[in-house]
Amino acid sequence: MTSATHSTLFPGTPGVSQIMAPPADADAVLDGLDPEQREVATALHGPVCVLAGAGTGKTRAITHRIAYGVRAGILQPASVLAVTFTNRAAGEMRGRLRQLGAGGVQARTFHSAALRQLQFFWPKVVGGDLPRLLDRKVQLVADAGARCRIRLDRNELRDVTSEIEWAKVTQTVPADYPAAVAKAQRDAPRDPAEIGQIYAMYEQLKRDRGTIDFEDVLLLTVGILQDRHDIAERIRSQYQHFVVDEYQDVSPLQQRLLDLWLGDRDSLCVVGDASQTIYSFTGATPDHLLNFRTRHPGATVVKLVRDYRSTPQVVHLANGLLAQARGRAAEHRLELVSQRDPGPPPVFTEYGDEPAEAEGTARRIRDLIAAGVPAGEIAVLYRINAQSEVYEQALADAGVPYQLRGAERFFERAEVREAGVALRGAARAGGNDSLLDDAEDLPAQVRAVLSTKGWTTEPPTGSGAVRDRWESLAALVRLAEDFARARPGAGLGDLVAELDERAAAQHAPTVQGVTLASLHSAKGLEWDAVFLVGLSEGTMPITYAKTEEQIEEERRLLYVGVTRARLHLSLSWSLSRSPGGRPSRRPSRFLSGLRPGSAAPGGRAAAAGGGIERSAGGPAGTASARRGRRGPARCRVCGATLTDAGEMKLMRCEDCPSDMDEALYERLVDWRSEQARRLGQPAWCVFTDKTLMAIAEAAPSHDGELARIPGVGVRKLGRHGADVLAICAGQEPGGGAGED
Repeated sequence: MTSATHSTLFPGTPGVSQIMAPPADADAVLDGLDPEQREVATALHGPVCVLAGAGTGKTRAITHRIAYGVRAGILQPASVLAVTFTNRAAGEMRGRLRQLGAGGVQARTFHSAALRQLQFFWPKVVGGDLPRLLDRKVQLVADAGARCRIRLDRNELRDVTSEIEWAKVTQTVPADYPAAVAKAQRDAPRDPAEIGQIYAMYEQLKRDRGTIDFEDVLLLTVGILQDRHDIAERIRSQYQHFVVDEYQDVSPLQQRLLDLWLGDRDSLCVVGDASQTIYSFTGATPDHLLNFRTRHPGATVVKLVRDYRSTPQVVHLANGLLAQARGRAAEHRLELVSQRDPGPPPVFTEYGDEPAEAEGTARRIRDLIAAGVPAGEIAVLYRINAQSEVYEQALADAGVPYQLRGAERFFERAEVREAGVALRGAARAGGNDSLLDDAEDLPAQVRAVLSTKGWTTEPPTGSGAVRDRWESLAALVRLAEDFARARPGAGLGDLVAELDERAAAQHAPTVQGVTLASLHSAKGLEWDAVFLVGLSEGTMPITYAKTEEQIEEERRLLYVGVTRARLHLSLSWSLSRSPGGRPSRRPSRFLSGLRPGSAAPGGRAAAAGGGIERSAGGPAGTASARRGRRGPARCRVCGATLTDAGEMKLMRCEDCPSDMDEALYERLVDWRSEQARRLGQPAWCVFTDKTLMAIAEAAPSHDGELARIPGVGVRKLGRHGADVLAICAGQEPGGGAGED
């Protein structure tokens, strides 16, 4: 936190020339944007809503929008506040804006922006210093439970703390908590009346001890802006233009703060995707995004659907997953269109038990690494953190390095802090440090310094704390190597400054190991290869997801997991928990109609979403297994995996170019109408439109070619084959349908 007495939050608004070098042609900022991204970048007036699918370049679009406005002289940098949800995202946005010549723009999280305002105005409104900000609530919640004579075990303590956070962001006071839980259909971890009692005592203890929590930062800022119109107007005169990223994750409290920042103005741009709403348990709701056009009838709405991240095969599976979704968010889903070259089909694998699944996953990861995929570009994603242990063990046994995401922050690790002190000392000593005598360049200097802290050229064997420490130091070595390549001639002092900036933004370097992470913590990230594991009923969707809304959020969570993959995607499940256990588990309902051999919920034919394998530990030799080994249906134009029954008949994607003989198709349609009349059947009973289109595209010349077209079975070949082949040859059909 910065000191309120020295805050420069509200200086006089500088001119553009004070913030950056003389502006280049503003239109240069638009170079390289696709048509939709360009539309976002140039929509600088009035409310703007950007509906951006996964991998569609939303950060690129909104940063170029801000930079275009600044360089065109329409926006003053200091008058823009860009808000996102993580320090890392805010740091990335600031970096991009600096590169684009808009370095004076503020990019912060809701909490960071509110905290600066609270620190600045607290002495003027309340007097004295701002109360101390709690780092963690858990101990205070435990004290509150003890005061109420309610014993909470470790898991209950964590869950009750989450309930208090949810209540505060939904602006629910302790007395109203039980009713709010019932209305929201939440599964409270204890009697709601007891939680309400603990919540009230928690608030009392905070007041007694002169502390506030992170939710209070927003609540107090909202309170000040509501009560003090002069302060609200001062903030509005400072910030004239707002951009909100990940708008589907806004809570009611954050929306209230945003409304107060805006006042009666409409200079607002929001970016989001309702299909990626996965944090409703924290109070996030997509309603603000979905209702944006109702609240702002004149809003400009732009949809970004060109997916630059994932291959057509991955995108096709993601689209198929959402095609089965229900509810309001599903009604606004975006149909992604991959812009990448075709890649391998997704692989579905069934295992006999969880250890076999973990071992099989580790083997496949080892094969990918051997084939040239960096370990840091591979992720194993699971529904709950408790699933990680078996994968940690399997990867360690296979000799594959890994890192756990969602654990202690990188720059808060003891070894990273110690390394920073050592590097800072070496930078100050310069040429007087004998340790650096033989180091010829910056990476060599860093390796020499970190060798005193436990770094070695070869990693230690096994897993655990020793390996974790080595991985942290190795990440700093790689960061130094990348930094030296990007800035030739940079010294240790420059690297230390870079580390300080990254630490402030929590922008950690990538550890070169396979990432193990929950699906929730994987949001906003991407890898070349993603393994989605444990996809069985009871885990995905999770067993406590009961209502339709909860089930649909689980589907969206899986969708987020699928769209993290750029190239390789593997989906797996196991039939039992332990070796020798009863194989009673079923694959996730969300995979129905997507994995080979399965039927969609609506009863349509099984879709071939990719290859399917069965491990040695699972049932083998079954009919479904034999069917799976045929491989997926592929588009004959672009090579994409086909999952839609109509597209599989055409053997191409619906939107891929067609080489159909239009005249032949018309003759086939006329012939089909006559056959249907003679048989007294609907026309589609003879052949469907898609089958006729496929015939007109293939123009078969003999029975074998006609039989290979989906929709032409043995029965229809015998009944109509001679007529169809005659028409394809430009001849008159020979007399119509025969008898069965």
